[in-house]
Amino acid sequence: MRFKRIEKIRTWYEQEEAKESLGDRLADAVANGMGSWSFIIIQTLIVVAWMVLNFVAFMNHWDPYPFILLNLLFSTQAAYSAPVIMMSQNRQSERDRAKALADYENNLASKQGIEDLLSRANGTQAAKLDRILELLEKWEAEQKVKDL
Repeated sequence: MRFKRIEKIRTWYEQEEAKESLGDRLADAVANGMGSWSFIIIQTLIVVAWMVLNFVAFMNHWDPYPFILLNLLFSTQAAYSAPVIMMSQNRQSERDRAKALADYENNLASKQGIEDLLSRANGTQAAKLDRILELLEKWEAEQKVKDL
């Protein structure tokens, strides 16, 4: 029983993964990359290097203080990354809803199975109690006959 549930979960995941387009996978990769410490650290190192090279450069300051080109690059990065991250988050929300529905259906099936087992167990107990009562009545009848 347990393995069937695992198979169902894997099947559900594989179905969701098969529905993903190239754009979906790209949005997820960008969101995962930009939401990591590696990205933050690398970007920080690049910004520090950009600033230091522009301060130290004796000639040819390509982006002198207040670093307007750097600000433009950050604005462009934000303009493109925000919608891509939103696409990934929206897809994640859809996946979460689909998984919640699959979990709900699985829970309903489990509940039905438990109720079936409980009714069978109750039926078995009732049959045993009926048999015990029958034997007691038979025994009482035998005792009455002996007493006469």
